[in-house]
Amino acid sequence: MVSRDFSREKRLLTPRQFKAVFDSPSGKAPGKNVLLLARNNELDHPRLGLVIGKKSVKLSVERNRLKRQIRESFRLNQDNLVGWDIVVVARKGLGDLQNAELAQQFGKLWKRLARSKPSPETNAQPGVNDSPHA
Repeated sequence: MVSRDFSREKRLLTPRQFKAVFDSPSGKAPGKNVLLLARNNELDHPRLGLVIGKKSVKLSVERNRLKRQIRESFRLNQDNLVGWDIVVVARKGLGDLQNAELAQQFGKLWKRLARSKPSPETNAQPGVNDSPHA
């Protein structure tokens, strides 16, 4: 089980790490006012990066609140997201949501992203993914 902290190793820190996710995302989860891009990271823990620009959320107070809420939601759901590098891109209107709505929306997005990841067990078993028409 993954520890539930949000330490430095669970963050995307450098522009190169962000660019890797933007250039070749292997998973996407669009929401109402947000887009999640994800890429396999070959690590035993997920990493999170946030892109919340002044253009999409005007007030710094709102941007900081969103970051806190998204980080907390990620922290609570990270055991389902092992092996992903995830970038959250905010869109206009995200700052208008209440904390409860944010938590609910991100809960759904994390689940959708976790489902889209191919599980290593199915790939390891020969014949499981083979179609009869091959």
